Amino acid sequence: MSPSASSAVGPAPRFAVVGVPGNRRVAFFQDAVRAAGLPAARVVPWLDVLRGEAVFRPGETVRMDSPGEDAEVERLLRAVDDPTRVEGTALWYARFTGAVRAVARAADAAGAVLLDDPDEAAVLFDKRLCHAVLDGAGVPVPASPTSGAAAPVVRDWADVRERMAALGTPRVFVKLAHGSSASGVLAVETAGPGRIRATTSVERDASGRLFNSLRVRRCTTEREVAAIVDALAPDGLHVERWLPKATRRGRATDLRVVVVAGRATHAVVRTSRSPMTNLHLGGERGSLDEVRAAVAAAGGSWADALAVCERAAACFPDTLCVGVDLLPSTDWRRFAVGEVNAFGDLLPRLTGLPGSGAEGLDTYAAQVAAVQNRARNHRATATA
Repeated sequence: MSPSASSAVGPAPRFAVVGVPGNRRVAFFQDAVRAAGLPAARVVPWLDVLRGEAVFRPGETVRMDSPGEDAEVERLLRAVDDPTRVEGTALWYARFTGAVRAVARAADAAGAVLLDDPDEAAVLFDKRLCHAVLDGAGVPVPASPTSGAAAPVVRDWADVRERMAALGTPRVFVKLAHGSSASGVLAVETAGPGRIRATTSVERDASGRLFNSLRVRRCTTEREVAAIVDALAPDGLHVERWLPKATRRGRATDLRVVVVAGRATHAVVRTSRSPMTNLHLGGERGSLDEVRAAVAAAGGSWADALAVCERAAACFPDTLCVGVDLLPSTDWRRFAVGEVNAFGDLLPRLTGLPGSGAEGLDTYAAQVAAVQNRARNHRATATA
């Protein structure tokens, strides 16, 4: 926890949320705060943070939420006029992590409590670093030749081909190191000399600029794949083995599992006919009951699956909430972690898992409850 997190012991929390005013994430969190009988959270706009104008108050509990879905914030973070552009994630990362550290300094100076550690945020938003931390902790992850700060930089498509050869696999995922929501992701398959296919949501215009699309498409020539990878590479790339996923009803299946205060509280099944299961890219929610039944029928353990997610979250002990992308194997008996997402809690209307302690609560209400429990524990310790 940041230094300020240990300094405040007092009554029920008073929240401030660093976010985009009017955004649905902020609205969902406000609903959860009010439902808990607490005063509405004070909204500190990301624009104020980026302009050096953010102010915090003594005793506030400060939650940071996504800076996404705001064109002006995107322009300041990525220096792009069109938020659908893919490029600029390295600059985004540098400016965003700098802003997170500025929030931490300002909160600490004001005597406020920060729920998310800035150093952990810097790891969570770099897939190469995050992968290395998970792997080092024994969390099962896809094999990767780009994991860790000391790994060689991927400069272009030729380097990707070399990394694939080193892994001994014809199928990899190529991801922007600082990307999110499948932005810039390519699922690459090779089948002999010159036979390349990539599935991606990236579109490239006549001038070579890259844009995100809600339509997943296939690139079927090496020249096209190479052009996209070469354009993405300056922002940093992560390459990992493409693990075959389990299927349900003929659709690739994985899960987003939300872990709050170390405990897996929510899970949603994501299915797709493409390698990308993201719901905004045409993925569909599947049946959690069917997945749990499939795991049990295969001799696997649902409890073990959740434990993998909790082990991943434990690598970031000073971050209140993370969303873990859990990849079930084709036989439903083993599980790996694809990614850990700092802002992975946007799952509207999803209530807590049985036995999680978050039954009847959405992901935001579960976080508010966790903070309230922490405050009660502080008070009990202080008066003991």
